[in-house]
Parts: sequence; C-alpha cells; structure tokens
Amino acid sequence: MRYTVVMDTVRIAMRIYGLVQGVNFRSSTCREAERLGVVGLVRNEPDGSVRIEAEGSREAVEELLAFAEHGPSHARVDRTERELVPVLREHSFRILR
Repeated sequence: MRYTVVMDTVRIAMRIYGLVQGVNFRSSTCREAERLGVVGLVRNEPDGSVRIEAEGSREAVEELLAFAEHGPSHARVDRTERELVPVLREHSFRILR
C-alpha cells in the first residue's frame, strides 16, 4: 500500500511581548524564516511587542515560532499569543517597519 503525504500550508500570527524591540528580533526572525523556507512578515508594534505572520508547512512554521518564543540572545520574551489566520500565498518573508 502506498501513502501520499500532502504538506498543508498554514499561516499563524504570533505576538511576542517582553524586551523584543531594539535587540535584532526582526532581522533574526527573517534570517530564520528564510532558512526554513517560511514566508510572511515581522514588524514592531506600537505597544512594544513584535508581530510575526508565518506561512508555510506546519512543521517549518512551528520551528520558526519556537525560535520566536526565546528570540535572539539579547531578547527577553515574557509571553506570546498565537492565532491561525488566512493563508495569503506570499512569496517572501519581509521585515516591516
């Protein structure tokens, strides 16, 4: 019997709270997303948090969001929030201002 594995695309939005701005969080996240083949965006929010929207295979997106749960070495992540959002079929990962 043969089985076919279908890679479903997901998009998950995550807000990261703590000391996450001014510590290379966005650039580190972008590099990790590109390494994993994840598309989407990362941006600073006015309240001091960072928002990530990550789209790709569930496994790759989960790996990126696991990275975001601790962030780069100078970051301090206090808490995160996640939600599934509609897939947009983007072609790259972008850093927004």
